[in-house]
Amino acid sequence: MMQFVDETSFYNRIVLGHLLPANLWDPLPHFLQTWLRNYLAGTLLYLISGLIWCFYIYYLKHNVYVPKDAIPTRKAMLLQIYVAMKAMPWYTLLPTVSEHMIERGWTRCFSEIDDYGWTLYLVYLAFYLVIVEFGIYWVHRELHDIKPLYKYLHATHHIYNKQNTLSPFAGLAFHPLDGILQAVPHVIALFIVPIHFTTHLALLFMEAVWTANIHDCIHGNIWPVMGAGYHTIHHTTYKHNYGHYTIWMDWMFGSLRDPIEEEDSSSSSKKAK
Repeated sequence: MMQFVDETSFYNRIVLGHLLPANLWDPLPHFLQTWLRNYLAGTLLYLISGLIWCFYIYYLKHNVYVPKDAIPTRKAMLLQIYVAMKAMPWYTLLPTVSEHMIERGWTRCFSEIDDYGWTLYLVYLAFYLVIVEFGIYWVHRELHDIKPLYKYLHATHHIYNKQNTLSPFAGLAFHPLDGILQAVPHVIALFIVPIHFTTHLALLFMEAVWTANIHDCIHGNIWPVMGAGYHTIHHTTYKHNYGHYTIWMDWMFGSLRDPIEEEDSSSSSKKAK
């Protein structure tokens, strides 16, 4: 357990030591240091990745990936940043709590890959990702199907329901509790399958990059990845493509809608007219 405390303290020193004077964070209790590190790292990751992404697809590649009428306004993107920044202190509380539980030895986390070896590490990682995929699918689906949850939580995110309102910054523009609920499967998986500690943290923070990707309206068409083409359909129909990383859960549970088939159907309808 002390290995985990040493690791989190090391990560705290790396982030906080480079961003803040020592007298501002060193006297804080370990839990608050960890939360502050997660908050600053999460905020920087969200803003930097979003800015680079938007600059590339809306300016450097203007009209290449996204047609002009599908580019969101600066006002829309600033509103998405505002919503995400209000929620960020709460989002980053989740990895802080998960690290606290790991440090107490309550989970099945392990510190070194050599504890299990590379083969078992990869097997456990695959199981972990399946649990996360299954959990996020059903949490997301129930956020739609249970009307009070949709009305008071998930509707905040679904005001972005057209291509010209979606952007990489919309990826974290949620009600705080909504964002936490959709990330909770990462924490539940810690109690079910052994997972490497640093890998768990990296995957939690990769959520920010992945959600930016699936909100940019660019369909990569890489099977079986649940790319932006699928997720854009989700934002327009509200009842398809609830999955996160892959299309498998939607395929298994009958909620999949393919963007290529959608385009072919739309083209056929236009020709018929």
